[in-house]
Amino acid sequence: MIVSILAPFAFGLTFFLFGMYAMRSGFQNLAGKKMEEWMGRFTRTPLHSFWVGLLATFVLQSSSAVTVLTIGLTNAGIIQFTQTVGIILGTNLGTTVTTELVALKLESFAIPMLLIGVALWLMPRRNIRCIGLVVAGFGLIFLGIDTLKVMAKPLEQSETFRSLFLESSHSIWIGLITGIIFTALIHSGSATTVITMGLLSHQILSMETALAIVLGANVGTCFTAVIAAIGTNTASKQVAWCHTLFNVAGAIIFLPFLSQLALVSAFLTDSPSMQIAHSQTIFNLVCSLVALPFVPQIARFIQWLIPDKRRPTDLTIRKKMVSSRWK
Repeated sequence: MIVSILAPFAFGLTFFLFGMYAMRSGFQNLAGKKMEEWMGRFTRTPLHSFWVGLLATFVLQSSSAVTVLTIGLTNAGIIQFTQTVGIILGTNLGTTVTTELVALKLESFAIPMLLIGVALWLMPRRNIRCIGLVVAGFGLIFLGIDTLKVMAKPLEQSETFRSLFLESSHSIWIGLITGIIFTALIHSGSATTVITMGLLSHQILSMETALAIVLGANVGTCFTAVIAAIGTNTASKQVAWCHTLFNVAGAIIFLPFLSQLALVSAFLTDSPSMQIAHSQTIFNLVCSLVALPFVPQIARFIQWLIPDKRRPTDLTIRKKMVSSRWK
């Protein structure tokens, strides 16, 4: 029983994460060199920052990667912290694109896409090779999803696993914490969401528990950014904690309304996987649109919460320099 669960889980997760990496590498080689330039030039207003965050997350296929890149640019002084709040709001919505694509159930195209991608990658032209990586990446992602589905059948028959999730269904907080911890361990909110879709489709999870896990996955993606901010300047730490606090606040606010969110997604589609994808999109869209008009206030709050301790020192040095000149 354990082997029949762990083997497809390990292979499926490996295929999925490697596919995400291949697709990200292909996109990054196509547009990655200009990404820093775009993020530096087109983040002057919160709305522009929002669209940059959304598009960058779609290109890099990882909100964590975009947040880490943003931390690097802030640490280098290329962009200011106030410009990054809109980017963070955009990254949260950008992650839903992958989830929506995954929910379309394109697993039957996995092998053809993988073969086409490999064939394109063997071509001499660089751009075609990069496109091949993207196509092969999608193929590996769908292959990973198909492999993870094998894991669901033995889980469905396991009384221990069923009783465990029956208990967790009584407390959505357990689902939230499960999503946070699992995503922090594997560094992929998309992978957590895909596994949750598979369990939900086999009726191992209730919809409320599945949605709680997805909300937890949104919080768990912040773990990478917090680690990346260690040893950086104050502005970079502000970026990491702004992302974390925003996702935590959104999850806590939405947690009491999971039943209503489930009803809305059920109205939109009958497919459990699409319901998860639509719920995640609705959650991130509402959070981002509500917060977007208040970007300056959010930035000031984060700056108050994590103050730049070096600023007073710099001011005192300048005052001393000015006073010494007058003397």
